[in-house]
Amino acid sequence: MITISETIKRVRPSMTLALNAKAKELNARGEKIISFTVGEPNFNVPAHVEAAAMDAFKKGYTRYTAESGIPELKRAIINRYQSDYQLTFAPEEIIVSCGGKHALYGIMKTLLNPGDEVIIPSPYWLSYPDQVLMNDGVPVFINTTEKNQFKMNALELESKMTAKTKIVILNSPSNPTGEVYADDEVKKIIDVMIMHPDVVLISDEIYDKMVYAGKFKSILQLSDKIRNQTIIVNGVSKSYAMTGLRIGYAIGPKLIISNMSKAQGHATSSPCSISQWAAVAALAGDQSCVETMRIAFKRRRDLMAKLLQSIPKISCRIPDGAFYLFPNVSAYYGKQNIQNSMDMTNYLLDMGKISVVPGKVFGNDDHIRLSYALSDEDIELGIARMKDALVRLVA
Repeated sequence: MITISETIKRVRPSMTLALNAKAKELNARGEKIISFTVGEPNFNVPAHVEAAAMDAFKKGYTRYTAESGIPELKRAIINRYQSDYQLTFAPEEIIVSCGGKHALYGIMKTLLNPGDEVIIPSPYWLSYPDQVLMNDGVPVFINTTEKNQFKMNALELESKMTAKTKIVILNSPSNPTGEVYADDEVKKIIDVMIMHPDVVLISDEIYDKMVYAGKFKSILQLSDKIRNQTIIVNGVSKSYAMTGLRIGYAIGPKLIISNMSKAQGHATSSPCSISQWAAVAALAGDQSCVETMRIAFKRRRDLMAKLLQSIPKISCRIPDGAFYLFPNVSAYYGKQNIQNSMDMTNYLLDMGKISVVPGKVFGNDDHIRLSYALSDEDIELGIARMKDALVRLVA
């Protein structure tokens, strides 16, 4: 009899991908489902990026590349971080992977031994704990609330540190909440990390270009003292609408990066060659497309927030980053057998013809996540449907 590993049995399927697939299936049947599920910009790939991908095909750049990425892309990453954040890195400190998710998995695979603990603020991006479990680690959560803007503080972080702590994850701007840590909040977290030099800090900066108040600062801008224990994760999926091209990267200490490269060589050989050349064009080319999307996302955030505020019994912070809102819908629990965020998700799909993500998969069952990476028209229609469905619950 074929058996499945105990590790994989503990891992959940990706709920966002599953819900998005269900919405597409219903649309294919003729039902008009508005999907607020996947964090995927609805913009086309920028024209100069598309042209670079086609040019790479014409030039025959279709062979294996170096396992950690082509030199041209590493140079583009270096130049982008130098230009945007005044940070200097060497090519040996960079690995290019098949998306930011793959880079994170590579870090877990490289660093974790059985029983090692990874501290994760909750709500969290849903793949963090499962990637830890897949690599025999132990997720340790710091539960945050709407009242404290869904942010962990330094005292909470210090209280969770043990002899088994191996990694701390900081995601700012955050998925699912959209919250952005202030500089002083990050500096206090850095002070804790300095006291634990054997613990690695992962700074997930995949939404760095989607900030709507102030200027985002990369983690090492705030202190160089933790450079030897910090790994920055980023990619081109969100900022350049290149989700399907699957290019992410990690920047960190040479020892960690070289071992990640070794593991990646056996896992994927290398990232897609054509996608890498497209990413070179994205990072090195005209950046006006990034600002165009940022402005559009800010407008959509404000539109969705205004519409949500018209729905009785819903509370929702207006965050300064990413492209998600995380409204609290728990006031409707107890109505028509809706007891939790999963029940609410099913109800809104059945009665409102909208697809959302239950907060439970992010570690907070009182909320649901809505992506506003879709058109203004779909936002207006979708939230109108949501309002109608919720009003029916209390009618």
